[in-house]
Amino acid sequence: MKKRSINRDNYAIAGVIEALLIIALVVMILSTIQLYYIPQIMEEKESDHMDEVLNQFSHLKSVIEVQSMLGVAENDQPISYSPMSSPITMGSEQLPYFVTTGALGQVNIFDKDYVESKIDILPKSPDFLNGIPLTSIRFLGDNAYFVDQNYILEGGAIILKQNDGESTKVTPPINVQNYTTSIKINYTLPLFTSKPGKNITGGSEITFIRTNYTRYYSHSDTSVSWLYIYTDYIQAWNQLLINNDKGLLWEYYSNGYINVTYDNPNFPTRIEITPGTKNLDVELTIVELGVQIGPGFVISD
Repeated sequence: MKKRSINRDNYAIAGVIEALLIIALVVMILSTIQLYYIPQIMEEKESDHMDEVLNQFSHLKSVIEVQSMLGVAENDQPISYSPMSSPITMGSEQLPYFVTTGALGQVNIFDKDYVESKIDILPKSPDFLNGIPLTSIRFLGDNAYFVDQNYILEGGAIILKQNDGESTKVTPPINVQNYTTSIKINYTLPLFTSKPGKNITGGSEITFIRTNYTRYYSHSDTSVSWLYIYTDYIQAWNQLLINNDKGLLWEYYSNGYINVTYDNPNFPTRIEITPGTKNLDVELTIVELGVQIGPGFVISD
């Protein structure tokens, strides 16, 4: 009887040990997945989200340009003045069953009454004697695994900013013409207006940016003395203007037709465009658009 009891005890102990070993193995596997694979999966997930935001900003830029084009053409169709909505995905979700942190985002509208960036020109624009506000819509990405990235729609350009620098992802609506004695810059510049309470939001859900055309201003001059761009993203703007072989003004800058500088120690946030061996002509179309975040009517002055 004692022998049978001992055998039963041994079997019971063996079963417990086997169960503990299985549990330990499962814990080791889950720990390996949590420590090594989940961060990689989440990093890729956040990277995909930032690509999605870039695509959504590109769509927003296209909507704004279509509204601007219809408005400047003085099209009487209702669509010219109808608000249009563009989605922005604020963050990415957590993975179920594992310990993860979801990405968050924030959208800000820096309108003409808030922003310090501007475009200045001589002769002055009679509608903007203190300079034309260089307004922007900014997405600030707060990632847990992937590098933090910000996307900025400023002056019609889409700019990427992160810790190691900034670059232009999509160029603004600038067209340059080379004449015998002059270089002419044609620039359609969006000018955003917004209302308090409708110009900032944050979180992880999908939000909508609503825009509508309001009015436009024109400024055209020949033999311009200078055109200054004041911006927080001096590196990106310099790149899009005079980056080797790719900049919008590189051909005319490299041949000395115009001068472009951005290293004035007294004005570290200013790009200076001045005549070179040719005159500088500028035609600006400033398109004012009402912009708000979230539902409701877009109200413009």
